[in-house]
Amino acid sequence: MKFFADTADIDDIKDLAATGLLDGVTTNPSLIAKSGRDFMEVTREICGITSGPVSAEVVALDHATMMKEAEVLRKIADNVCIKVPLTIDGLKTCKALTDDGTMVNVTLCFSANQALLAAKAGASFISPFVGRHDDNGVDGMELIADIHTIYSNYGFETEILVASVRHVTHVLQAALIGADVMTAPPKVIKQLFNHVLTDKGIEGFLKDWEATGQSIL
Repeated sequence: MKFFADTADIDDIKDLAATGLLDGVTTNPSLIAKSGRDFMEVTREICGITSGPVSAEVVALDHATMMKEAEVLRKIADNVCIKVPLTIDGLKTCKALTDDGTMVNVTLCFSANQALLAAKAGASFISPFVGRHDDNGVDGMELIADIHTIYSNYGFETEILVASVRHVTHVLQAALIGADVMTAPPKVIKQLFNHVLTDKGIEGFLKDWEATGQSIL
């Protein structure tokens, strides 16, 4: 499963890239606003850190303006992936862009039927929001399982990009289902390292090493 970082924080992206864990980045207008930086500038910088897809989202709601915005965004770098909403106009834009060889991430997916439409429109990625489903008392991972089954039934090449990931259990469940990608805030990705027995093991090794009085350097 590919790991994307859901952030516009350059330091966090560089930190994850250094571990070899980073396969791409997703951004949205809210994350860019949180960074306090120029949209084009920060997107260009992110594209220089990772060679993987970097989702840059259009903000228009009509097809014609989405296409104009996409034309500007895809000139930023070769690894820009245009992010569009799951609407009729969004899917028109998806179809036009993918036919032209541009990666497209269709976002704000909340049903398997919507995911089916995105795949038929040629989406590179579909972004179902599991955390927001959980917030409303619905098991978001059931949506991922349903989409995975449908895509497998028909051989769709659209990759399932699990979004709105809130905790490490979401990551585990997505991997068990067979999702292609998950995108999460850097703090969630870093929590995957944590285990009390790892900490205890390191503590024990260091204590025993100190008792030897030796030094590697």
